Amino acid sequence: MAISSIRVLLVDDYEPFRRFARSILERNPYLQVVGEASDGLEAVQKAEQLQPDLVVLDIGLPVLNGIEAARRIRKLCPASRLLFVSQESSPDIVQEALSTEASGYVIKAHAGSELVAASEAVRQGRHFLSSGLSRVAKSI
Repeated sequence: MAISSIRVLLVDDYEPFRRFARSILERNPYLQVVGEASDGLEAVQKAEQLQPDLVVLDIGLPVLNGIEAARRIRKLCPASRLLFVSQESSPDIVQEALSTEASGYVIKAHAGSELVAASEAVRQGRHFLSSGLSRVAKSI
């Protein structure tokens, strides 16, 4: 059975991080970055236009924060899966992010080692929490 490629929308306001994340994601032949956005409103617009399989987004975005953007994307693109990649590790923020029906959460400091694994887990219909979030996982 052939595995189809996963179309990814990458959302972060810091362009060097987007380049870094794109280079990591594109090491996996099944992940294809089809678009990028640098703020939450642009993320919503591009998600509606591109209908990606996976939206990888930060929380601390200008114009519209990532959690609100995720809620809007969820309504416009119900088939798209959401994966947060953020420096925020507060249990309250992580839980609020996951309340958007996101499939996973990666701490930015772990993106180099966990982003592909998280994307693969999401592709397989599983959830993923960054290794640094074990205390959050116990409270979810």
